[in-house]
Amino acid sequence: MPVAVRVIPCLDVDAGRVVKGINFEGLRDAGDPVELAHRYDTAGADELTFLDVTASSGNRETTFDVVRRTAEEVFIPLTVGGGVRGVAEVDRLLRHGADKASINTAAVARPDVIDEITRHFGSQVLVLSVDARRTRPGSAPTASGFEVTTHGGRQGTGIDAIAWAHEAAERGVGEILLNSIDADGTKDGFDLELIRRVRAAVKVPIIASGGAGEPAHFPPAVAAGADAVLAASIFHWGPDNMMQQVKDAIREAGFLVR
Repeated sequence: MPVAVRVIPCLDVDAGRVVKGINFEGLRDAGDPVELAHRYDTAGADELTFLDVTASSGNRETTFDVVRRTAEEVFIPLTVGGGVRGVAEVDRLLRHGADKASINTAAVARPDVIDEITRHFGSQVLVLSVDARRTRPGSAPTASGFEVTTHGGRQGTGIDAIAWAHEAAERGVGEILLNSIDADGTKDGFDLELIRRVRAAVKVPIIASGGAGEPAHFPPAVAAGADAVLAASIFHWGPDNMMQQVKDAIREAGFLVR
């Protein structure tokens, strides 16, 4: 029996406020995370993802108080990322009400941390966030043409994004949050090639992120291999019934949706 597609609003948080930009730059205020979380829960979101977008680049911890207050307001799974460096941060997030933790920069720096976290808590707790972009002129080429970035998309690594997703899945991550830095905030649609390439490389669920601008953009991402679709701008500044519009579009394309 096919698994229903999940629709997930993303709360990108900086200094306790939800923000959104284009290609991870030019961030502008989108509201209070607790208020938005409550609104999306009421609107029918299947899960929420909370990302402290400057935690790694600022070398500081995720805002645990905001996580706690958000968890108190929602009754759907909450994934939290940003500044997660190991078992201790995951444990603290879970104690503050998160259901899953997302890791990116720390895992790239030391892949063994994936094994440590999944061994301690189980694969279902850990989401690998892959901020991928096409390799740029003058940078070292990768086999797939996509490279991993870290620190909120600010630093290229030269690591092949497809190979990294495969390695992380083999190490035991429960899901991959696949965000296209090139498409992020553009509202031009998901990077379907990137989704297809990662889908062919891993068996774990893929959450597609980056580029959604209208409900019609979501079904192609699912067709390309996404098990869940994540977006921010379309929900933050769209009409109140945007969640329903997105789910209707996915359902009308022939996919099972919650």
